[in-house]
Amino acid sequence: MRDYQSVADAVAEEIRSGGLRPGDRLPPQREFARRHGIANSTATRVYQELARRGLTAGEVGRGTFVRAASPAAAPALTEPATTRVDLELNYPVVPEQSALLAEGLAGLLRPDALAQALRPAGAAALPAVQDSAADILAAGGWRPDPARILFAGNGRQAIAAVIAALVPPGARLGVEELTYPVLRAIAARLGITLVPLPMDGEGLIPDAVDEAHAAAPLHAVYVQPRLHNPLSLTMPTARAERLAEVLRKLGIPAVEDAIWSFLHNERPPLAAHAPEHTILIDSLSKRVAPGLTLGFVVAPAALSAGISTALRASGSAPMRFALEAAHRWQQDGTVAVLAEAKRRDAVVRQEIAARHLDGFAVQSDPRSYHCWWRLPHPWRADTFVAAAARHGIGVVPAAAFTVGDNHAPNAVRLGLATPRPDALSQALATLAELARSAPEDLVTD
Repeated sequence: MRDYQSVADAVAEEIRSGGLRPGDRLPPQREFARRHGIANSTATRVYQELARRGLTAGEVGRGTFVRAASPAAAPALTEPATTRVDLELNYPVVPEQSALLAEGLAGLLRPDALAQALRPAGAAALPAVQDSAADILAAGGWRPDPARILFAGNGRQAIAAVIAALVPPGARLGVEELTYPVLRAIAARLGITLVPLPMDGEGLIPDAVDEAHAAAPLHAVYVQPRLHNPLSLTMPTARAERLAEVLRKLGIPAVEDAIWSFLHNERPPLAAHAPEHTILIDSLSKRVAPGLTLGFVVAPAALSAGISTALRASGSAPMRFALEAAHRWQQDGTVAVLAEAKRRDAVVRQEIAARHLDGFAVQSDPRSYHCWWRLPHPWRADTFVAAAARHGIGVVPAAAFTVGDNHAPNAVRLGLATPRPDALSQALATLAELARSAPEDLVTD
């Protein structure tokens, strides 16, 4: 008779090799015992051992399931580093996230509901889903007209499709002089020219839009009015109203990227000030979870048909499953709970950054998940990025955000969302120590 340890070892190896995947259900214990030629009592001990090792989890009334792998241990910040602390990608995850999302999806796992959720969906989806999306996007007393909401697979697809609909190949798109790096790749693929527009401490300067358009027509402007990436700036109301005036005068639309705005939702978007000249884009990737995302487009009636066509033509239609999930998560309060949890988490992470980077030229907002660090002399951004990498820390140089031939500031952006707080604290302490040294101190024979 086989002992329970050897049987548990065999099942553990099957999990490690991928024969059993996270979420797979193990057979009932009596059936397991019969398959493996062991006693029922031995099967019970096998299941207890697998649970003790953290490989399975039992759910009352449903059975025993293979668990997802535990997160890797926090890396040691030594040189040379064997693991990496990622301050480049910026995806916030809070401890309660998976449990809340799983609970909200339970109803979708019924065969009838799942069959409906796996059907194709269009860019306009369903009125009930549009109404839920309007609640998700509401901010500062503003709520979009649900009928004006279109959907994409994710936020990047939404941005690309909207720009393709507004700006023909060879034409000009005005952008903030420091902007979302993916926009440069989108512009290159579409064959359009990005025109850098000056900024100040309140964000994009509206008169700069007027001047650039006078020099050569702009077809649209891409702007991040709330918690700008990478600068964390938020436009004051007077600045947003002035930009709306310029858009109306020139008759050009603005593409408003609101991906991070859920962290600062007390202020209405630019779309509230210029509803007929603004296309607002948002997604679930930061607000809810990166793995099951959904892009939102709030489009004026006059532009809706063209944008909808661009979404279909680019293959950017959303998954019906994601639409149904978002609707359920909004209805049961999961979206609001996660957004509030991430607002609290961002504050904690900013406090960690402020503690370690005190005395340096750091620009941010207490509600933001990133900060902008102007490096001390004699450091250059490229040298600092390379030195940080030698310590196992990834940061983004200013050049990644700089448009056109503009000189890149001597700065880096730190994404605070991805590492666990303890790993983040260690990483920022290491970066601060690095910045206080001179580059030549790191040269080795």
